[in-house]
Amino acid sequence: MKIALTIAGSDSGGGAGIQADLKTFAALGVYGASAITALTAQNTQGVEAVLVVPPDFVARQIKVVARDLSIGAVKIGMLATGEIIEAVAGALEILPGVPVVLDPVMVATSGDVLLDEDAIDTLRTVLLPRATLVTPNLPEAAKLLGGDEAKDERAMSGQAASLRRLGAKAVLIKGGHAEGDQAVDLLVDDEGELRLEAPRVKTGNAHGTGCTLSSAVAAELAKGASLREAAARAKAYVRAAIVAADQIEIGQGRGPVHHFHRWWK
Repeated sequence: MKIALTIAGSDSGGGAGIQADLKTFAALGVYGASAITALTAQNTQGVEAVLVVPPDFVARQIKVVARDLSIGAVKIGMLATGEIIEAVAGALEILPGVPVVLDPVMVATSGDVLLDEDAIDTLRTVLLPRATLVTPNLPEAAKLLGGDEAKDERAMSGQAASLRRLGAKAVLIKGGHAEGDQAVDLLVDDEGELRLEAPRVKTGNAHGTGCTLSSAVAAELAKGASLREAAARAKAYVRAAIVAADQIEIGQGRGPVHHFHRWWK
């Protein structure tokens, strides 16, 4: 049984965070373990409160799991504070050589801030160089680089290259926040640039897409896929989950994607 570990915050509404990660792992045939960094009181309409887990306890969750389970890949999501970032980076030393997918979660879909402003530099300098793949959306890439959001593919490519110069081994910059009929993501790695394109889906139920994509990549890496194979498969899985999102009616706000679209009829 292949195993992946998610290090992220809990979404009480079930659409993003730890809950989305574990659903994605299960849907893709991977056993999921977790280390929770924060508890959020949220639903499809927004985040009402955040309770941060003590950094030493976050690290302890990681180490306890890693001592017992054969972790094939790690996905990192919401980290909340610089202290937690430092703790996670230190704890990952128990997993040398294990691929790490870093989703630099900073702001929820609803606009609620999920990472302290003063922690961005810590994320950039401490954890980014540890990542096998970083998966920022356009606003996140701009924040990490201290610049403006990319408006076209050329700018996306340039920002991905800049993030690699900061230490990330590979970058998957997501174009979901851009406009146009096609949703284009760019994977930039040692082999060059891979363009992942799919028709844009018009739906109001896309909560948790970033968490789902990064955890899907981690699941595929745990199963032994190459980075490029994992990214392409994850893109296809997430798009299908978005297409099927309107089949389920969850909440009164931005509903989640349909993680189990292949199984639930």
